[in-house]
Amino acid sequence: MIIGLSHRARGPAVLRALLIGSAMIPLAIGIARAEPVDGPAAAAAPAPRGNASITGTISQAGSGDYLDGASVSIPALGLATAADRAGRFTLAGIPAGTHDVVVRYVGFPDARRSVTVTDAAVVLDVAMTIETSADGDEIVVSGSRPIAESEAAALQIQRTSPSLVSVIASDSIGRLPDQNVAQAVSRLPGVGVQRDQGQARYITLRGSPINWTTLSFDGINVVSPEGRDARFDSIPSAIASQIIVRKAVTPDMTGETIAGNVDIITRSAFDYPGLKVQAKGGLGHVELGKKTEYEGSLVVSDRFDTGIGEFGIVSSASLYRRGMVTDNFETDFEAVDRDLRPGYETRNWARETENKLYRLTRKNYSLSSRLDWRPAPGHKLFAETIYSAFEDDEQRNNYIFDLDDQQSRTPNGTAACAVNARPASGTTGYADVCTGNTPLLGTVYGIDLNSNFTVRKYKQSVFTNTLGGDHELGDWKVAWRGNYTRSIDDRSQPAQLNYDSPSFGTNGANAANRLTVGYDLTDPQLAKVQLYRTIRNADGSFSRGDRVTAIEDFPRTLSRLRSLKAQDVTEAYTAKLDISREASVFGASTILAAGVRYDDRTKTSNEYLLDLSTPAQFAAAGIATNYSAIAKPGGFQGEIPLGYTFQYFDRDKVLGLVDQAKAVGSYVRSDANFYDVGEKVYSAYAMATATTHWGSIIGGARVEHIRNDAQAFSSVGLIDVKASQTLVYPSLHLNWDVDDRMKARLSFNTGAARPDYDQLRPNLSYNDANATISGGNPDAKPEKAKGVDLYVEYYTMPRGFLSIGAYYKDVTDVLFDSTQTFGRTTLNTGGVDRSGYLYSTIVNGGSGYIMGIEGAIQQQLEPFTADLGLPEWMGGFGVQLNATINKSRAETPGTAALPSRKVPLPGASDANYNLIAYYEKYGFSARVSYQNRSAWLDAIGGTDTIGGVVRGADGGDFYWAKDNELDASVRYAINNNVEIYGDFANLLNGPGRRYAGSSAYTIEHETFGRRYTGGVRVTF
Repeated sequence: MIIGLSHRARGPAVLRALLIGSAMIPLAIGIARAEPVDGPAAAAAPAPRGNASITGTISQAGSGDYLDGASVSIPALGLATAADRAGRFTLAGIPAGTHDVVVRYVGFPDARRSVTVTDAAVVLDVAMTIETSADGDEIVVSGSRPIAESEAAALQIQRTSPSLVSVIASDSIGRLPDQNVAQAVSRLPGVGVQRDQGQARYITLRGSPINWTTLSFDGINVVSPEGRDARFDSIPSAIASQIIVRKAVTPDMTGETIAGNVDIITRSAFDYPGLKVQAKGGLGHVELGKKTEYEGSLVVSDRFDTGIGEFGIVSSASLYRRGMVTDNFETDFEAVDRDLRPGYETRNWARETENKLYRLTRKNYSLSSRLDWRPAPGHKLFAETIYSAFEDDEQRNNYIFDLDDQQSRTPNGTAACAVNARPASGTTGYADVCTGNTPLLGTVYGIDLNSNFTVRKYKQSVFTNTLGGDHELGDWKVAWRGNYTRSIDDRSQPAQLNYDSPSFGTNGANAANRLTVGYDLTDPQLAKVQLYRTIRNADGSFSRGDRVTAIEDFPRTLSRLRSLKAQDVTEAYTAKLDISREASVFGASTILAAGVRYDDRTKTSNEYLLDLSTPAQFAAAGIATNYSAIAKPGGFQGEIPLGYTFQYFDRDKVLGLVDQAKAVGSYVRSDANFYDVGEKVYSAYAMATATTHWGSIIGGARVEHIRNDAQAFSSVGLIDVKASQTLVYPSLHLNWDVDDRMKARLSFNTGAARPDYDQLRPNLSYNDANATISGGNPDAKPEKAKGVDLYVEYYTMPRGFLSIGAYYKDVTDVLFDSTQTFGRTTLNTGGVDRSGYLYSTIVNGGSGYIMGIEGAIQQQLEPFTADLGLPEWMGGFGVQLNATINKSRAETPGTAALPSRKVPLPGASDANYNLIAYYEKYGFSARVSYQNRSAWLDAIGGTDTIGGVVRGADGGDFYWAKDNELDASVRYAINNNVEIYGDFANLLNGPGRRYAGSSAYTIEHETFGRRYTGGVRVTF
């Protein structure tokens, strides 16, 4: 694949700019900050090391809560460390004598202690306090400041991290502000989300594709039920103690990460000093459809001293349930090869327009438990199990107006024509400009109405179990983990019923029993249809009859009944061993680390289908073929102006028909949709982390050997495809502590994004309910990326933060989702024509890149009220702002007939913005959050030669339109143990919208309504 000159010049230029910037920024900072500082940058070269050590815990005075990530240092010796989750720290290699120890934690004044050591270990426990009185006595400030405390905890972990991270920390009672992990993480700098029916589902880091981001629990990568596209809406935020988004890949992370990793740090009983109970319960209202939602969670934690060591156990449970309906319209466009009149080169016609009208209940729930055991100092063992699930119990009325039903009858003249509203004899007016029709406005006569009624009961679950241990063996530290995870994507559809209009007949002889549809798609935010009777004139042409509003007035007959049992099951086994040792390398305190890891993953898909499709079968089962047999009273629960009325179906009646069908049919395994894809990964890494008086350096490399084995059925029987490859991922990270408030970071990293498991299967599979076909590509290669990041972070007192950064990633073998009309009859079985289904597969293109800048600021007014002469109450105002601006390009796959072209990187947005304004004072807090993500490429459309012109066969490439979200929350702490809260979500009620080629051609538009929830939280 040939790379364009502009790309050849741009990539190195950006890289050189970043490298020059990395050299110039420290120089500029040093000039600007020439005054002496009391921090790591001002310290002298490290003093000689000794044999003494200082150990202890860092906690908050009053509450006793441990301060994870608190910085503990002896500046004069150039020694520093950070406290762990249990507040514990160890400073080793200290020479005998008296030394000043400095403890820093965001939001607290520095704590300084003078400690005398000999050759033995000295214990130093520090309780951090907010203020000091005039006579030097400590003042413990009590009160609930969840936003402030969350900010402080997050910034402290971020500040002491040796690599580039963003963090969400739980607040003073261990809660997170959002219902699922995707929604919570979306508030962080550089994070965007993709939503499904208004609910945050996938995470994109710094505008990049969703498959570039991996998911892990406590450092163990977890395969999502859907595969490598990590799905986060099935993970309730209640199970998380903190969430760490790692944006710069280090050698101890798996190499299948390009953009970064979202690590869910689960709770441990050792996170708390003793018994801890947290509970939450809320009830809410969903505006669209006037539905109800409710939520609840419970966390119980305690620790016990025994004769064989200390034990800790923590268990949690959570539930979120929401009833909802949707306002939906969808339109599929196509280039019509029979449309050859002047101007045809740019015309894309609506081949069908439809409404998918959902009634559904969504539910997230989780159960988790963790047992920790410290049998002796320096040793910890644990066992943890987590079960989380997402359920979508759905009923869908789907009305498809099949405008191109008689496309083969479209006149194919090439000359310009006078407009005559009546179409030529025997034709329907589809794609016929001679009737005055345009792609977005017109009338089509005698078309088919496809009515599909589906009961779906989807469930995605993750069951992950981990055993592990951490051991200090003299100078060595050993950590081991063993994990088993079972992820299930249950795609079962207990029932799908298809009702069709009568046949068109010879030259439209039966057209009078079909619809005439007036369509108006000129407004991208609303597809309008009007329904009419069809009049067949004496000359065989058609005219519009009376307007019809009730869709049930058009005759339709049951043509097919199906019931599908389908599950994709992924089983994953992971074993890893990490060993590290602290040493002195060139006078710097250095941690040498190495590790090995083994992953064994297998994804299997099985489907069993019960299928009846003939009048004889329906009669034998006693199944009525008219819609009235399953209809139920009641009007449309949504608000979109449909242009017609309809009746919902009764779920129990539909399932009753399925029970009747079992008397004459049975569930048969669908071999065409079976596949089994296995993956084994053998990996090892070595890295060194050197800490100096000016900062730290992390360097190393990871090696991964991957073996794939894919099986599937095809027309020639069972196919087995094997492949293997070895990839090496070097990285280097430099962190310069300019002073005690400013840090500069420069990293060079590599990574890869491998094709998903179902994308590696060697066959095609189809979904009749959604009219889709998907194809595997066992020859697809992983995307490989090399990147550089340059960031500067500035921490202001007490909880302020400012950062600015730039990044560039160069990618080869870019993976594209390709979507087009299938156009073949090879999958037409059982009387079903699948040639018009949308066909999706994965293909490799050429090279690509993404580059951008990211900025973030957060600050509360409180530190400045006195200097500005403002009243004390105004100190509660604060803001959190972040923005990411991207530019990306990638080369599509090309052939000799259809050359490659440049498009934005799939899934990459040009801009992500987050704005949070809040007020927190006197036990009251309020927060308003606005998020904006610009449009992004979803999939490349099929390209073909149509009418002698190379063009998009289905309207062009497919894009998601920009996403705007506005949420708000309020809370009031009645006392230290009880608070009441209110959450207000989706206040803009903006649509989820996709379009093809141009924003004027909407292919999907859904809205879901605002949501309001109130409740109570308790803790003790």
